[in-house]
Amino acid sequence: MPELPEVETFAADLRPHLVGRRILTAHILWSRTVAEPDSLGLIAGLAGQKIVSVGRRGKFLIFGLDLGDSLVIHLRMTGRLQLVAGESPELAGPHVRAWFELDDGWVLNFTDPRKFGRIWLTNDLSRVVGKLGPEPLAWDFSPETLAERLDQRRGVIKALLLNQEIVAGIGNIYADEALFLAWIHPLRPGASLTSGEIGRLHAAIRQVLGEAIGERGTTLRDYRPPYGQQGAYQNRLRVYQQTDHPCPRCGTPIRRIRVTQRSTHYCPQCQAAGGVAAGSNP
Repeated sequence: MPELPEVETFAADLRPHLVGRRILTAHILWSRTVAEPDSLGLIAGLAGQKIVSVGRRGKFLIFGLDLGDSLVIHLRMTGRLQLVAGESPELAGPHVRAWFELDDGWVLNFTDPRKFGRIWLTNDLSRVVGKLGPEPLAWDFSPETLAERLDQRRGVIKALLLNQEIVAGIGNIYADEALFLAWIHPLRPGASLTSGEIGRLHAAIRQVLGEAIGERGTTLRDYRPPYGQQGAYQNRLRVYQQTDHPCPRCGTPIRRIRVTQRSTHYCPQCQAAGGVAAGSNP
């Protein structure tokens, strides 16, 4: 957490408040939060720059700046961005790692209890996100694109979906949900999928991510969007964290296994290891 839908929610919430604002200065409270260049370089480089865009690539938030630089933030497990008043007591909170003064008196505050989040300031965005795979909701992400990314891959499909160089933005939650909708066992080798199965998986990935964006993501543990309602997709999860609950399609208890050290949830009946015929989605 957060995955593509949650990061998309952050970008959508922050965009109307940040585009056109100028960054007066940055304050770095934990130096290792800055991945590139370093704390002093980031502070000097940001001063006076105007935010001209707020977007996302995979799980990375990208703030385009008027001098051609990009401020890139990866929230990782527990990071959160929120606009607060300049004199807000939240700026003295125990988990504040960085904050950015804006020209309208507000502050973009970055908190991160587990300290996994990272910040970059770069004039070459490819240095940070250049190795990412295609965006799964982009118009040019086709079943053929997915097939090419999986071609001759011996790894199991769950692990391949988590590999950000194959497809960008998918994490543990939405990999489990997409594999369930596609009737594919998480331990199937990626190269073993038929063209029909890849077509189902492609459609399932786009369906699940689209649904989750519409629900503002999945609120579990530490995820809290900047504004408005919290994510509600947790109320629609079919298999993720549904261990021993009945499968919404066949009633078989959902099972949990470990794949690359990640909890993985699936229906042993619908997602039989050898594959099954596609049926209607729940």
